[in-house]
Formats: sequence, structure tokens, C-alpha cells
Amino acid sequence: MAAATRAMAVAGQTTSCLLSKRPFTLKQKPHFSNLCFYTKRVVFSSKRLFSCSAIYNPQVQIKEEGLPETLDYRLFFTDKSGKKVSPWHDIPLQIGDGVFNFIVEIPKETSAKMEVATDELYTPIKQDTKKGKLRYYPAICSHRYNINWNYGLLPQTWEDPSFSNDEVDGAFGDNDPVDVVEIGQTQRKIGDVLKVKPLGVLAMIDEGELDWKIVAISLDDPKASLVNDVDDVEKHFPGTLTAIRDWFRDYKIPDGKPANKFGLGNKAANKDYALRVITETNESWAKLVKRSASAGELSLV
Repeated sequence: MAAATRAMAVAGQTTSCLLSKRPFTLKQKPHFSNLCFYTKRVVFSSKRLFSCSAIYNPQVQIKEEGLPETLDYRLFFTDKSGKKVSPWHDIPLQIGDGVFNFIVEIPKETSAKMEVATDELYTPIKQDTKKGKLRYYPAICSHRYNINWNYGLLPQTWEDPSFSNDEVDGAFGDNDPVDVVEIGQTQRKIGDVLKVKPLGVLAMIDEGELDWKIVAISLDDPKASLVNDVDDVEKHFPGTLTAIRDWFRDYKIPDGKPANKFGLGNKAANKDYALRVITETNESWAKLVKRSASAGELSLV
């Protein structure tokens, strides 16, 4: 029942900021009218218009359990009463006017492979494991292969593993939320919730699965006002799109695995395409939490 409540279509009239008692009204309609949001926990007692903060959602706190870089480490999200909430399901996707919430899993210039645990209750962030060992991006010549951008997910999205995308070699979704590569200059922290605007998207194919990479920038970055599409990225962040593609293409090679592939002509598609990907994966998420699509081992809480 709780999962089904999350999948409420707002039809462009209202949106929600986590933990308000009723929806707040945007000054303008969201870019897309068919995005789905969870509004059950919204709390707002003032009559004035409300918007989430530039960097942190002040109603969401983080709570660490266990020690970093151990198998027991978990970073949970809580409301102001201390109750655990899911960063994947309970933080709204869209803020309005083409701006989206982005949750940082891996800060730039770090190598620990952190991720939302989609199969655990309240989907905390943890360090990924393989064969019982913590995962890091591979070392090259004794140096860690750090990621050069802030990396994480768009909440309330899901890449449906039963859906074959004819535009990307028929690849099926990877069963995860959509990934974001945030290109701003500031190193963020694990669990930060940022306001970002999408600029483009790469269609990575990882062992046959489609793994979208939304390229975005935080609104508080000094160059945010200068970039609105992929052409602007090339102008103000020259070489960045190629560097992102090459990094994700090659990062598994040191572990003896083949290079990842990319669809859509091996290039980043534009902002409009990225927004379409966000809309489609948000619709897939809505079906998931309504149980119109198989959840398998995924947690819907």
C-alpha cells in the first residue's frame, strides 16, 4: 500500500518537497507534466511558496551506521523525526522548471564504489562488494582509478530490465536508478542532495545492459548559468564529454574485463533526449512501486 501511494501523477499542477504535509505550488509548471511523485510525506505549514534548498534538502538528514570502508557501513536518510526514508523512493525527482534532485553516491576524486542498496530496507548507501570484498575503482600502477566527477542517481527512476530499447541496440535496462555524472567544480559528500539541470546523456552498454549516464551540473556551480545543452558543455568544459565516455568505457579494463560500449553513435545525446530518458525511467519507476512491474528482490520501502 505504501509503495502504491508513491506513484501519484501530479499532471504539472503541484509537486512536493520531501516531508511536507501538503503539496506546494510552483510558480511555473514543471517541464514535463507526466512525471510521477510521492507526496504522502510532504510537510508545509506556511502559506508562502516553498522550494528545496540549493544544495541540501533541509528536511532530510543522514545517519551513518558502521564504519566507512567496512562491510557493515550504511548511510541512511531520515526525516526530522529520525524516521528512516528511502533516498530512491521518497526524495522527489523533479523540483520544477527543468531542475531535478540528484543524490551523490560517489564524490569526485574518490575510488570507493558506493551505491544505493536497492535490495535493502530503506535503500541506504553502502559500498558495493564482490565475492565478499569491498569494491573500489581499480588501481593503475598502484594508483586508484578515481572518478573525476560527482556520481550518483536520480531518485524515482528505474531502468526496467524487461524493456528492450530499440534505439540502443535492443539493450535491456540494468535494474537500477538512472545514474548522473555531475560536472561541477566542487567535490561533494556522500549523501548530498543537489539541485541539478541535465545537459545531455550517454547510452552506456555494460555487459549487454543499458546503463544511462545523465550529464548534469549543480545549480550552485559558477558555470551553471553558462551551460544548458551538450554544445555548451563542449564550449565551457572542453573535452569533458569525451573524458566521461572514455572513463566509463575503460574503467573495468584493469580488472581484465572488456571495454564498455556506447550507443547513440558513441556520443552524448542532447538535453531533450536526456529529459526523455528521465521521463521514461520515472514512468518505469511508477509502475515498479505500483507493482505493475516485477520488483524481484528490489526494496520498495
